Amino acid sequence: MAVIWGLDLHEIRWSKFANSNMWSRRYHLRRTKFIVYQLAMILCVVSESLGTAALSDYVSQQRFIERHDGRAAVHNDDFVGAASYNIFVGIYVATIFGAGFFFDLIWPERRESRAVRWAWRVCSVLACLFALSSAIAVTVITASSRARITGVDAATARADLKASGDYPLEYSSNAHAIASVVFEWAGLLATIAATIVLWMSYRHNERFGPLSAHVRAEEGVKEKNPGVEENANAFDAAPVTGGTSQTEPPRHEAV
Repeated sequence: MAVIWGLDLHEIRWSKFANSNMWSRRYHLRRTKFIVYQLAMILCVVSESLGTAALSDYVSQQRFIERHDGRAAVHNDDFVGAASYNIFVGIYVATIFGAGFFFDLIWPERRESRAVRWAWRVCSVLACLFALSSAIAVTVITASSRARITGVDAATARADLKASGDYPLEYSSNAHAIASVVFEWAGLLATIAATIVLWMSYRHNERFGPLSAHVRAEEGVKEKNPGVEENANAFDAAPVTGGTSQTEPPRHEAV
């Protein structure tokens, strides 16, 4: 099969997803990376999904009320903006660590240039910064803000609100919004852990390669045994001709 960017596409096969390969101890930090990478992806995507559900509620509420009563205007741009940004963060974290998971699973011994290795590092740090800013934004807005209905009196606003599905104007009363905040903070912690593990993995790979210490020790004994090499060199330096070494003095048989 084709080789793209130095990656052999022939390596993409179902056997790579077997437990024996995925959780192998052959590669340094392999199991740790797969655990924290997946935690970061799952938690951030769950937060994104819950935020999307709350966002959809408020957008539907705004559309219904403003169409039902032309005088009314619904103001919820703060939550819509925070939830939209949280969607971007979830996609970004899933893209970075999802790609890291896939590349480490399929091509654990791939060779990467210095620029590529630093690109992974920088993108992981950006994931932490994006997740932190999103967690702060959704927390502050959910805890301290609310949607508002203007242009009509309070009684009409309550009637419009009930007709639209009676979603709570206070964001802190929306279960989806609260759950999104909780999962976003958990996702932030997992993203930080994934970033630390990624940096540790690349530091190890640059010094020793991707293999774990015990595998390097085992393969080093087999391939670089000083005693075997010494004996092999001795035989190479003293080839045998006619059963007698060239460096061995001639033997004299007793008569």
